[in-house]
Amino acid sequence: MPDLLPITAALRACFLRVGYDADSVLSLLGADAHAAMGRGEAVPARRAARGGGELGTLVRLFLLGDPAGAEEVAAALAPVDLADALATGLLEAHHDDVLGDGVRTALDVRPLDTGTGTRWLVSDLDGDLRPRETDREHVPGLGQASLSLLRAIPTAPVGTVLDLGTGCGVQAVHVAAHAEHVTGTDLSDRALALARASCALNELDVELLRGSWFEPVAGRTFDQVVANPPFVVGPPRVQHTYRDSGLDLDGASELVVRGAPDHLVPGGTATVLASWVHLAGQDWRARVASWVPPHGVDAWVVQRDVADPALYVGTWLRDAGLDPRSADGAARSQEWLEHFDRSGVVGIGFGYVTLRRTDEPSDVLCEDLTHGFDDPLGPEALAYLARLEWLRSHDLLGSTFVVAPGTALQRVSVAAAGGGWEQVVVRLHRGDGPAWQHETDDLGAALLAGMRAGGLPLGELVALLEVAHDEPEDALLAGAVELVDGLVRHGLVLPAELA
Repeated sequence: MPDLLPITAALRACFLRVGYDADSVLSLLGADAHAAMGRGEAVPARRAARGGGELGTLVRLFLLGDPAGAEEVAAALAPVDLADALATGLLEAHHDDVLGDGVRTALDVRPLDTGTGTRWLVSDLDGDLRPRETDREHVPGLGQASLSLLRAIPTAPVGTVLDLGTGCGVQAVHVAAHAEHVTGTDLSDRALALARASCALNELDVELLRGSWFEPVAGRTFDQVVANPPFVVGPPRVQHTYRDSGLDLDGASELVVRGAPDHLVPGGTATVLASWVHLAGQDWRARVASWVPPHGVDAWVVQRDVADPALYVGTWLRDAGLDPRSADGAARSQEWLEHFDRSGVVGIGFGYVTLRRTDEPSDVLCEDLTHGFDDPLGPEALAYLARLEWLRSHDLLGSTFVVAPGTALQRVSVAAAGGGWEQVVVRLHRGDGPAWQHETDDLGAALLAGMRAGGLPLGELVALLEVAHDEPEDALLAGAVELVDGLVRHGLVLPAELA
């Protein structure tokens, strides 16, 4: 078990001295080689790191996993003593037929910038560096899943945060920038050891507790909960602790979504990275919504992707360093897919669940967000909850609205059989954030055209439409309320008082 605490102060001093930070690494490698390294292609980064001095040595050592001579590493790591680096499990001895006796890293130690300056993370080595089947107790670093959760977490200042299943501590290190006190939990002793090293490297005082799920914080509540649980959907077994929960199918995601509200203060929020199964003949939205109690929770569930069972199984087998074409890989794939067949699984959804504890009847919105967009979801989650709170406490028909800046109206027509153009869709686009799209009609477009600050309330705008278009009042009112509710939730239309 690695224990880097005796050398973290010296290691931090080394990184500051050499400039082993996110910006300097990018500058040394260049954008193309840096991107290639992120794809697991080491050669471009290895070439770029040549001649990079001690920074180049650290890049080749920690980011590329290359062996190096003891004298070269000792110079680059100063003031860390090479013997101490070996004794604590940071490095290991290595013999190369060309280089001779030397050392190589036993851990992945990398800089990242999540918007508040460079932080360092300590984790186990990625399988791309030294291909092998992933160990049961493997502790991953900043992968795509943890990076996506990091971008989905609101960063408004809070008092207390719980990082459930902290792993190497990536989320704990991230949220420490906006929280007064952070608590991280994990069942894995190895994960906690690496999380301690990550926190110490960044001079962060994070409370780390060992235990299963919410047990280490029983009876405690927090302003914010973040969770990247072992959400992989499959049979009830544990082959890799970072991804397998031992619960059947999507049981891990269900457990966290159900349990998180009990550990939130009133008004507190939770952000959970989750997966859920799509069952034949059932709506996935109803399944996930059933995890939310009927009272006391606002829930916003966005599905970012859906995978078919074969693609899903193959992806996770390769993630564990197992070739699906091998005999062992084929056997595991067969078992996994047969379990899906027996359970009626036709797809696996993946996305984020944002929760807020309230004293009101629960409001649950589950929706697809599978198109591409650049902005992080964290700020959008808080904005969504604020708009939802406004909707809960106001009468839409008596309120005045404005069209949000950046909202665009698109009309799509196709060639008509008799000549000319036939309009087939009227669509509203939001120009920022998640880039939501809403289909409407000419009446909806006319309604929005009348919205302006200091203008008429919604009910009076509908009355004008009734006169102008000779439409039934009740149908217009119901349609307008439904349309505006959805547009406000998604930020295409805003209450005039919030604009």
